[in-house]
Amino acid sequence: MTEGTKPGQAPHLFCFGLGYSARTLARRLMAEGWMVSGTCRDEETRKALSDEGVRAYLFDRDRPLGDAADILSPATDILSSVPPDDDGDPVVDCHGESIASVTGIRWIGYLSTTGVYGDTGGARVDETSPVNPSSARSRRRVTAENRWLELYWKQRLPVHLFRLAGIYGPGRSTLDQVRAGRARRIDRPGHLFSRIHVEDIATILRTSMARPRPGAVYNVCDDLPASPSDVVAYACDILGVDAPPVVSYDDAARDMSPMALSFWHDNRTVDNSRVKRELEITLAYPDYKSGLQAVLDAEARR
Repeated sequence: MTEGTKPGQAPHLFCFGLGYSARTLARRLMAEGWMVSGTCRDEETRKALSDEGVRAYLFDRDRPLGDAADILSPATDILSSVPPDDDGDPVVDCHGESIASVTGIRWIGYLSTTGVYGDTGGARVDETSPVNPSSARSRRRVTAENRWLELYWKQRLPVHLFRLAGIYGPGRSTLDQVRAGRARRIDRPGHLFSRIHVEDIATILRTSMARPRPGAVYNVCDDLPASPSDVVAYACDILGVDAPPVVSYDDAARDMSPMALSFWHDNRTVDNSRVKRELEITLAYPDYKSGLQAVLDAEARR
């Protein structure tokens, strides 16, 4: 593994899974002059990415990259946001050896979730806390994290884990749920959720790329865990609409999907001190109020 950008080559990020968060980072890097390529799962998305200047390849476990070593060879940095499946992590399983063979890799990031900590009854967790996943989905995440960390432990690749809280931002926020009539004010006293604005995710990833610390794990969330009921009420307030009535959790749970119920199963407070201390990050949106107001302001400027 060599240090620095490969001679005569612009920095190049390869993203396994060019989804919401990865594309936000990609746009920021491209504005800085980076090359960006990566994967998606369907032809429509591939074409949209091509229109943005991103070379994309179709990928999933059943459709691995045709010549991964050649495709990955220009990369100086690699990000994966591909979720695990029942069989493990598709990226490491299909292309771990190819990733390990790329020379000059400076930084590798894997986007995980704070769900790996499970339920602590509201107690605070940081990156030194034990993982104790309470759902099959989160257990798969723990397995995937370990697969990526094996590339650090065994291959000495510069792997970093980012455990993300609930992601929101333009086009994907409580404002959209309110407008669509899908927002509910569910009351469950003492039950708080952590969130993170997608632009702050991009800032944290970009800063980590500039200041790599191989093997590091970072919690990625804002400073203010909050109840969904409070977030919905605030979104309604800035939109100038009436908030829906408060519904008790017990009543709301009767018609929740298994997926929705799984999110309410865990209650924990996530500590983000490490990312601010080690990367010297100042969040642009340290709480849901500043974040939602920024989303609304951006919509008004369009």
